[in-house]
Amino acid sequence: METMGNLRRTAYCGELTTEDIGKEIIVAGSIAKSRDLGGVVFADLRDTTGILQLSFDDSSDREVFEKASALKTEYVIIAKGELRRRESINKTIPTGEIELFVTELRILSAAETTPFELRDNIKVKDELRLRYRYLDLRRESMHYPIVLRSRIAKIIRDYYCDNHFCEIETPILIKSTPEGARDYLVPSRVQPGHFYALPQSPQLYKQILMLSGFDRYFQIARCFRDEDLRADRQPEFTQVDMEMSFVSEEDVESMNEGLVKKLFKEVLDVDVPTPFIRMPYVEAMERFGSDKPDTRFGLELKNVTELLKGCEFAVFKGAIEAGGSVRCINAKGLADQLSRKAIDKLTEVVKTYGAKGLAYTRLTADGETSSFEKFLTEEEKLALRKAADVETGDVLLIVADENDEHVFAALGALRLEIAKKCDLINPDQFNFLWVTDFPFFEYSENEGRFMAKHNPFTLPREEDLDKIESDPGSVRARAYDMVLNGCEVGGGSMRINDPAMQERMLKALGFSEERARESFGFLMDAYKFGAPPHGGMAFGFDRLVMLMLKKDSIRDVIAFPKVQNAGEPMSGCPDLVENKQLDELSIQLALPVEEN
Repeated sequence: METMGNLRRTAYCGELTTEDIGKEIIVAGSIAKSRDLGGVVFADLRDTTGILQLSFDDSSDREVFEKASALKTEYVIIAKGELRRRESINKTIPTGEIELFVTELRILSAAETTPFELRDNIKVKDELRLRYRYLDLRRESMHYPIVLRSRIAKIIRDYYCDNHFCEIETPILIKSTPEGARDYLVPSRVQPGHFYALPQSPQLYKQILMLSGFDRYFQIARCFRDEDLRADRQPEFTQVDMEMSFVSEEDVESMNEGLVKKLFKEVLDVDVPTPFIRMPYVEAMERFGSDKPDTRFGLELKNVTELLKGCEFAVFKGAIEAGGSVRCINAKGLADQLSRKAIDKLTEVVKTYGAKGLAYTRLTADGETSSFEKFLTEEEKLALRKAADVETGDVLLIVADENDEHVFAALGALRLEIAKKCDLINPDQFNFLWVTDFPFFEYSENEGRFMAKHNPFTLPREEDLDKIESDPGSVRARAYDMVLNGCEVGGGSMRINDPAMQERMLKALGFSEERARESFGFLMDAYKFGAPPHGGMAFGFDRLVMLMLKKDSIRDVIAFPKVQNAGEPMSGCPDLVENKQLDELSIQLALPVEEN
């Protein structure tokens, strides 16, 4: 193979225009496609900015033409020539009116035949694409999101810096603390038997920075959680973290609305209206069955418990008598799309969310069918239909359960399923809102105690302080989540800055004084030396980029993602290590015995 010699790139392929015609240009990249037409050779050269056609003909230098005839897909080359207008225009690419007539060509690296075609709209198993990730990322649909991700990160940095924030890196090797997901642990060689944890977030450190007088902090931080994967979650991920002193939640929300507005305008040319709607947690659950509601469509929940209190339908009656509720969705005008067979499938959906079943009434021009109305009186039936605004063409869907959480979860999932099935969602619409006033505590059946819904450092609402010990389930937090199209893209809260209050909250969460000191002593000590009121939030950076690009998975916007078993197919990690390394770390393996 040749070297570049004295050739140095003077332009990028995708940035050349008709204004550059007549100029001598040097470009470099990989061959996306080559066509030898006998006496004429065309080759599409690809670099990080796009495609440029190279041309060779019988007027080319003989050596150059022979090299051109030998070009194959993915060969790496550098070429010099004169930019000219193409005879045959290609309207599908930005550079479709121009081409480079090559006068000097050097083949820098040959390439074997790739295991799959490097073009968009291919049908290739994810496993193969991830194994050859460096090839997959050459495809435009995979390359563009990574480039755009970099641009988004720059806009974020510029925005915060322009608003007096200081970018500060916090440690990657930290102390393992309770609460939250499972930590990734790192053994210490110099302190045998001791472990670092990889940070699930910079939470404690960013609060310490507020106590250190920095006033405004941000960081695009790497975070780690040892938990099961799903479409929008990875064991390592990127978080846009920020914290502010001497502010209220409205200040934090307004600051980050400004960031979102700037991002969407500069990247997508979309005008996001601000301020965002503020919706209390209780309202979000009552109307949408979710604390991250998708408001691009209707299908809102309605509570019909009071109407059906005296009814004789056993399912409704049993749920109400057990202290639960009966709630419904009116799938308005969708009777033609929601057949009995479709309703049966929806029943299976709600069952996966804890509901015991799905009651329905379906009204069409040909008649009506119902799974429960024969058990109601005529007055109850009419009152129910009036309350739910049911008329011909509608389908009324009802879930009843003694546990309200099951009802909300089931109907929240049901409205999303119907919206997708019946094409009710505008994919070009971006609906933002803030969900506020979250419960401070949530009861964990596994732990047998109340746990912090956000984190133990969140400030409770002042009017709920007298309920912390007596009625923890009703205590509200000064916490807020930013929601976009049914996805939580960020969340945060105002923080506790009083050591006595922090000790009280940790005690309410089941921490003994000794355990609290052991886990969070350094933060509690810092409070004693003067702590400003402060609050902040964090964006899931990968998820935000995913939603902006309308992708289905954050894997599509991460250069080297992990798969379901938390492995990385290209490099083969995680992998075994030598016994010598384990000995240095004072680690002895006790692997689980495989069953025959």
